[in-house]
Amino acid sequence: MIDTLAWPLLAGLLISGVFEALLSPRPRPFWQRGIAASGVHIGSWLLLFGLLVLLLQRPWFAVMVFLSLQLVVVQSSNTKSHTLYEPFICHDFEYFWDAVLHPRLYVPFFGIGLAIAASSAAAVAIGAFFYWESSLVTSAGASHFLINAFGLIAAGTILLAISVPRLPAITLQPVEDMHRLGLFASLWAYGVALMRSPVPSPEQSPFHALTPVAKAHQSEQPLPNIVLVQSEAFFDPRPWCTDVNAQVLKHFDATRANATLHGALNVPAWGANTVRTECAVLTGITPDQWGARQFNPYRTLSRHPRPSLASALKAAGYRTVCVHPYLASFYFRHKVIPQLGFDHFIDINAFKSSDKNGQYIGDLAVARKIGRLLEDDDNRPLFIFVITMENHGPLHLEAPNQATLAATLPNAPWPLPGHLRDLAVYLHHLSESDKMLESVKNSLNTANRPGLLGWYGDHVPILSEAYAHFTPPDSRTPYMLWSTEYTATAYLATADVNTAKVKTGSEPHELAANELGVQLFKQVFGHGISSDVIKAEPEPQEQE
Repeated sequence: MIDTLAWPLLAGLLISGVFEALLSPRPRPFWQRGIAASGVHIGSWLLLFGLLVLLLQRPWFAVMVFLSLQLVVVQSSNTKSHTLYEPFICHDFEYFWDAVLHPRLYVPFFGIGLAIAASSAAAVAIGAFFYWESSLVTSAGASHFLINAFGLIAAGTILLAISVPRLPAITLQPVEDMHRLGLFASLWAYGVALMRSPVPSPEQSPFHALTPVAKAHQSEQPLPNIVLVQSEAFFDPRPWCTDVNAQVLKHFDATRANATLHGALNVPAWGANTVRTECAVLTGITPDQWGARQFNPYRTLSRHPRPSLASALKAAGYRTVCVHPYLASFYFRHKVIPQLGFDHFIDINAFKSSDKNGQYIGDLAVARKIGRLLEDDDNRPLFIFVITMENHGPLHLEAPNQATLAATLPNAPWPLPGHLRDLAVYLHHLSESDKMLESVKNSLNTANRPGLLGWYGDHVPILSEAYAHFTPPDSRTPYMLWSTEYTATAYLATADVNTAKVKTGSEPHELAANELGVQLFKQVFGHGISSDVIKAEPEPQEQE
């Protein structure tokens, strides 16, 4: 029976190494990774091959299943690297289940044709192997089969137990770690780091210290209504592509000219992974403080609530509402949003199918929802956090509309070349976001209370063909804070609140995503924050 297992064992190990060479970017050769990384690769193969042999009783079938699964991970990693500039890490395994629940968000990037072909080939292969390859239980006897299968499992487990602790420390830069360690070792290293990574303490959120400030706030002036919009894939494409109509963001431009604070936002995401930016803005906790949990912090927040902008505003008497026109369960938001201090979570069930613009609920429908919330005055100030969806990809599932090109790409030829097709679709939806901004401003202006509007993009969009043609843009996104009470000058809270500075709205200030929520809080309560509380919070840096 050992001979029966030896050839599939060696063939599978060799082919799994060859498959790693298909990764892009490609890892180092095995002999340059170190003994520990190579030991993890071999140990993983022995363990998983043994488990599959135990389950399937057919060694060549086990090899085929293992290599097929590895190819899925390799293809997923290459797709992720192509679109998000980040390879596959162990955190991404949960997205396979999300792809089943939300196929529109994932499968088109993988390739619908490839997904169908792979599924069909798997079904044929399963039937063929069960028909042609005999069971080891039948051919070798149950006892010999179990001894050899468990022997492989034990050997793999022992090798992993020796090798994993000896892996070099990861940098939490997935591209670099994949290159240094290879696929299997990097997956194990990130998994171990995730299990060992401590949960950030409540005190690491600046809102832990700011909540007492909010509770103690007393003023003769009414607290403003606040609308903070996380606009899906919002960025300014005009500096990146001169073909874009300069008027595509005319309302954003007009608002920014009178903003109390604006500039570029350093976001911890590219093309997707919205919750990385969302968590940073709401909690004020930096990616470094999350450690290995930074790649999906909402999984941790679903079990470990932390202070947030919403909970701090709630302590000051705000009614807190989150609006997200998508399924509440996505990214565990149905658990996270209430734990962050929101009284109400309005999801896709509050919208109608006629509210769609393209694939998702349109931004103008969300703006109307915000307007109705602001009209519902219960004598409490209102904080509305909005997570839009209209600009979400995959953009190639929509066809560009020639009628809208005059407002977005006026000089583009028709039919559009390949690198402009997704861009044209994106720009149409971006112009709808611009209209949403103006609508929300109007609603704030007509409300009984003063109003404060925050606006930012969670990440740049996925426009792979356009980026290949024009080169990728800056990963930063625009942000601004605008008040109904200030139109020509901007108030900027400083460490010395008694000598707060007044700056012209034309001066941009760069922020990290985790600083934006704090700056918004200071717009509301800045005069009541002692220098001891806020001195540790870095002030915005002027951009050149």
